[in-house]
Amino acid sequence: MAYNILVVNPGSTSDEVGFFRGEEKVYHTVVRYAPGELKAFEKKKVTAQFQIRKDLVVKTLTENRVSLADISAVIGRGGLVRPIPSGTYRVSEKMLNDLRQGALGDHPSNLGGLIAYEIAQPLNVPAFIADPVVVDEMEPLARYSGMPENPRISIFHALNQKRVARLAAAKLGKSYEDCNFIVMHGGGGISVGAHRKGRVIDVNNALDGEGPFTPQRSGGVPSGALARMCFSGSYSLDDIKLKIKGRGGLVAYTGTSDVVALKKYIQGEAVAEKSGLDSRKVSPEAARECLLAMAYQIAKEICALAAVLEGKVDAIVLTGGIVYDTEILMPAVEQRVGWLAPVLYFPGGDEMRALRDAAVSALAVPGSVKEY
Repeated sequence: MAYNILVVNPGSTSDEVGFFRGEEKVYHTVVRYAPGELKAFEKKKVTAQFQIRKDLVVKTLTENRVSLADISAVIGRGGLVRPIPSGTYRVSEKMLNDLRQGALGDHPSNLGGLIAYEIAQPLNVPAFIADPVVVDEMEPLARYSGMPENPRISIFHALNQKRVARLAAAKLGKSYEDCNFIVMHGGGGISVGAHRKGRVIDVNNALDGEGPFTPQRSGGVPSGALARMCFSGSYSLDDIKLKIKGRGGLVAYTGTSDVVALKKYIQGEAVAEKSGLDSRKVSPEAARECLLAMAYQIAKEICALAAVLEGKVDAIVLTGGIVYDTEILMPAVEQRVGWLAPVLYFPGGDEMRALRDAAVSALAVPGSVKEY
């Protein structure tokens, strides 16, 4: 039986909306937000963005002449619910409450399940999420942080990391469960995970405080200096949170989180004003150094996870939007990690197809659907 699936994938810097009629991708829209467009929401909970993002989804349906009656199910990107095993989950009242409250934090991915449910309910069709960012397969040793009251937790791009790991295994002629991979997903946030025999046994908290700095996040920073900033009286809690997630990383150094705009600027091309890039703040040479510093930190994180896998690494898998930069970022990363294992590239990451496939499997085999 052919199923028609609406897919909603809110991200930190963009929204993806797609509709699949059976195997056919009827349409796929990516709306990228300039820094200024979401500035009004910076100090508000992500649920404040619910209406504008939901309206965008409905608008794309209308523009692409898709009737609501054609929809078999709606699936959204999973958000910061409570830690759960990998799988596809039906959106329930309990899940909706945790998404609204941000059980593990505030992030646009929380809107995926909320929007899916809001559209699906009046149509009397199911709403799902799959492999949310809080998939937790970490081993006990990986949870130690040095502060018992503040353990390390698993928050990462689980959906796309799992998807490309399976693609990488197929490319090597193996099954995912027989491979060891280090997978880096790079977008507005960056997560680097150690995949051992089908499980992500260690990964940085890509949302608010570990790993490389990213286009929008500060990553791991000197903790003593951060503590002094927090108690200096110069910053509120919201100010600090924004420095960690939203206005940290590349945007803090250059005024923009747009890697494409930065590359154009470095190459001497004109950059749209809406990108936010501040040429008074950063020269082309300094912008290039920022990109190289981000690549340096990504490489360090990858090499650290080689120790977790005891050097037994079948491949290093690079995915996400920043992987499209084959002129500055990716060569700089591969130069530092290529000695470890073969490097495989999956630019972007077809999370839309991954979500669609999860919804189809859930409809075809209802017993495979997990309850939150």
